Amino acid sequence: MGQTSTSRWKSFWEKGGWWRAVLLAVAYFVLYNLCSLAFGPLLTGLPDRDSAAFILVVYALPILVGCGLLVLFGWSVAWLKELFARQPIRGRGWMWIAVIAVLAFNILRFATIDYDSVGFDVVATWLLAGLFVGFAEETLTRGFVVNLLRKARYREIVVAVVSAAVFAGLHAGNLLSGQSLFATLVQLLYTFAFGICMYLALRLSGSLIAPILLHASTDPSIFLQTAHAASGPLAAIAGLGNIVVIVVGLGSLFFIRGRVEATAFDAALQTQR
Repeated sequence: MGQTSTSRWKSFWEKGGWWRAVLLAVAYFVLYNLCSLAFGPLLTGLPDRDSAAFILVVYALPILVGCGLLVLFGWSVAWLKELFARQPIRGRGWMWIAVIAVLAFNILRFATIDYDSVGFDVVATWLLAGLFVGFAEETLTRGFVVNLLRKARYREIVVAVVSAAVFAGLHAGNLLSGQSLFATLVQLLYTFAFGICMYLALRLSGSLIAPILLHASTDPSIFLQTAHAASGPLAAIAGLGNIVVIVVGLGSLFFIRGRVEATAFDAALQTQR
């Protein structure tokens, strides 16, 4: 009976499709936020919001639970090897623009942080949190969601747009934490464009590892540079990173082509097994 249930569970997800991708993202969002409530009691007596302890409890530990949920799901459908194997469709040279845009501004932001005002413990904790965020959000959206869309044989432009839209939609929940509607809409625009850039990193590198690491360096660089920017013209230039990502991400939509054909997809799966 247990084996039959497992087979039906896996068969359900193997069919793919956009609505299954949305269903998985919604289920993750709900479970992640419910699990995050368990860390609420730890907030009592914590130092200020810029402390390593606060960052660990509010950001790092909850997203670590999210990582565990995603690994558990991947294990339940036997997709973990499939997600981290070589991609069944290759990238194109122009896709470097998206990777360079994200990476260059991440480096620039890290270079314009006033480290004397931050402290090693805060920087280290943000880097740890960034690694968890990169793994969780990329495994979900550029991993499971992309996989589900390709199993349904959608064109790659659809794969890119839907995976980026799901990624952006996850950030709409910030309205629940008191973020203004305008700020949330701007964030949704940025995260959608950033999601397109991460999809291009996936295509270009042929591996999920690349968007995970790019994403892992993005969040810490943004939070640290925003709160502890060093003085000077470079800091002002670094602040333009989000705008550049929006332009590059949205502009890339006009050039994404291709489709993972059934023969190529099945051949890739056989290689992984």
